[in-house]
Amino acid sequence: MSDTKSIPAPDSAHASPHPAQLSRRDFLSEITVGALGVAGLGGAALTYQYFSPNVLFEPSTTFRAGIPDLYPVNSVSFLQDQQVYIVRTPGGFFAVSAVCTHLGCVTQWKPEANMIACPCHGSKFEPNGKKIEGPAPRPLPHFSVTLTADGELLVDKLQVIKPDQVLNV
Repeated sequence: MSDTKSIPAPDSAHASPHPAQLSRRDFLSEITVGALGVAGLGGAALTYQYFSPNVLFEPSTTFRAGIPDLYPVNSVSFLQDQQVYIVRTPGGFFAVSAVCTHLGCVTQWKPEANMIACPCHGSKFEPNGKKIEGPAPRPLPHFSVTLTADGELLVDKLQVIKPDQVLNV
């Protein structure tokens, strides 16, 4: 017997100077797994969106308008975030919608003419909401105004009242 050590033949995969190449079958398998993974994630995202509530958060229809002393007698004050006019007369308070009854434009208070005017189509209203002229089909609605326990004006835009109802303070 000889004392020579036998050296195992080098593995053909490790001996190649080029990196191992991916077969067509393995490539298509990996592409398929990737596509199914993307489709699964997309389906999961759509399922989550479907089951989550689709709620539109709108501002409250009831809001506090401050203390009565903020409004001088014979004044019309526009509250832009609520689209309401707070009108104070010697007889008391009332709230008038600032949305024109013609096509829903937001009206503007014109103190020099002592009227509320719609900039879109020319409707004009008295400070109490009564229509003077223009295409508006009806007067501006009045909203309920009450006094809270802590002395603030509380306007409820869901409660439309008659124009002659006034909060006496």
